[in-house]
Amino acid sequence: MTHTKNLLAVALFTVVLVSAGAALGQQKTVTVEGYVLDSACAFTKNLEKPISRECALTCAKQGSQLVIMTKDGTIYWPIDSATPAKGQNARLTEFAGNRVAATGKLYDRGGSHALVIEQIAAAK
Repeated sequence: MTHTKNLLAVALFTVVLVSAGAALGQQKTVTVEGYVLDSACAFTKNLEKPISRECALTCAKQGSQLVIMTKDGTIYWPIDSATPAKGQNARLTEFAGNRVAATGKLYDRGGSHALVIEQIAAAK
């Protein structure tokens, strides 16, 4: 009986791993265009674009996460795919307060949008 339970546990674990791998493999690559701004200001000040580059940089230096906000107000949280994850502010700082085109893997959960950035450049 114990052998059967062990086999069942291994089979279940394998199904879970394969399902998780399939879900990760299905992430679609997208390109989003928008402003890089401080996440707190995006929410608390209801901004449509950054107040200034200096404002976004000051908040980022204090530890606030920079995000990308599209023209329609959708906010994309730049994330790292590695574990443990690293913050993405260092990568976004040069674009703070400006418009970018960022391409990467999109993750959606509970109405939030996260992007593992593969390429980023100033928007034309």
